[in-house]
Amino acid sequence: MSSARGPRAQTRYVCQACAAEQLRWEGQCRACGAWNSLVETPVERPRRHASAGPASSARPIALRDVADSDAVRRPIGIGEIDRVLGGGLVPGSVVLVGGEPGIGKSTLVLQAAAGIAAAGGTVLYATGEESAAQVRLRASRLGLLETPAGERIALLADSEIGRIVEAARASRPDVLIVDSIQTATLDELAGPAGSVGQVRESTLRLMEIAKGEGVATILVGHVTKDGSLAGPKALEHLVDAVLTLEGERYAAFRLLRAVKNRYGSTDEVGVFEMGEHGLAAVADPARAFFAQDGGAPGSVVAPGSVVAPTLEGTRPLLVEVQALVAPGGYGAPRRTATGLDANRLDLLVAVLARRAGVGLGSHDVYASLAGGLRVDEPALDLAVAAALTSSLRDRPIDRDTVAIGEVGLLGELRPVAGLERRLREAARLGFRCAVVPRGGRADGDAALGIETIRVGSLREALGRLVGAPVERAGHRPVGSADPSAAERW
Repeated sequence: MSSARGPRAQTRYVCQACAAEQLRWEGQCRACGAWNSLVETPVERPRRHASAGPASSARPIALRDVADSDAVRRPIGIGEIDRVLGGGLVPGSVVLVGGEPGIGKSTLVLQAAAGIAAAGGTVLYATGEESAAQVRLRASRLGLLETPAGERIALLADSEIGRIVEAARASRPDVLIVDSIQTATLDELAGPAGSVGQVRESTLRLMEIAKGEGVATILVGHVTKDGSLAGPKALEHLVDAVLTLEGERYAAFRLLRAVKNRYGSTDEVGVFEMGEHGLAAVADPARAFFAQDGGAPGSVVAPGSVVAPTLEGTRPLLVEVQALVAPGGYGAPRRTATGLDANRLDLLVAVLARRAGVGLGSHDVYASLAGGLRVDEPALDLAVAAALTSSLRDRPIDRDTVAIGEVGLLGELRPVAGLERRLREAARLGFRCAVVPRGGRADGDAALGIETIRVGSLREALGRLVGAPVERAGHRPVGSADPSAAERW
């Protein structure tokens, strides 16, 4: 007897972490090593495009003969977002905005939609996580109902991509927003929302209308526990730009970075402050990451604090590095880093002990950046080392002084990029002295408006910043047979 059912669809087991495919289920993915991440996913036949057939008229052409793109960017109207995007949204582009839960992603995209509406554009906002009433409540809290956003933003409370695409084709908006891509589904595909098959196929469908109709599309995505975007890695390869919203959930400041941008630079950063009326652009970001108490030049601060000029893209930011060194109890001493690379902190503790005579092996060490900022550049090494030494010796560092420099394993200081730009910003904010690595053009220091003290080693820099410690009986620093008063560490 013949069965009335059709042939069974072919399936593969797809890893939810790396999108690797396997023929059968296994407990661990062979590609990335993740456990229990393989999910059975139907295999879809690839759709054949008209230009992909054998009769295609596409021919290779010389690079110089390729026509220039005449796409005009659409400014969002929020300067910090336009700065990160490179001037605004490109028609037909797909932008992915990621961030931790509660960081402000939905607020950011709703304010971006309001900015587009204020400039005369139309927006279709598809929400799969919230109802239309919840989005309206947020818009009311942000004060957007009485603005052009109240009429030019159309809400669609649906997560099915087919219906979202149909609504977009019918209304032809200037910008399409999908919040979020992890809740989007396709009825013809098996698997739950957020699975590899659903996320990948939903993104491909949205890319078709974005590229075909010239509709700029913004997708909201979640991140996993390790800070990476949830879903297959192919999601980041499909989109044109990946923006991440960073910051401490309970802190005021948020940073918007471009991890990937096909239409602009990935070096820029936008700074926002979360308030009762949403995310507001920070007028002077260089001042944003000073501690509220004792953050201004000339003020008196406790030991363990120093200001360092960092460089986020082309924008210099001054951040306060804070450290606390306390005698350890039983067991291994603690090493805690907030906003800093924990491995880099361990390295600096070792270099301080071996090359500068500042022993922290039996102490608990805590280091953090004020304001919730996260910085990974090695140029903060000298500031972190100085803050640790200041806390250990109980000697404050002059608030009028900034410190910048990369510390090597031999205790030497290495030059950093953009030093002049960092020092000019520090001088503008009222700082009068800077301890920097030796090298570069010292003859131009006077034009920077700040006194520069160039040093070649970590030991010498700590002597300038913290001063020579009181010698204990029978104690001689490591690596120095008879150190002078200015070099005793």
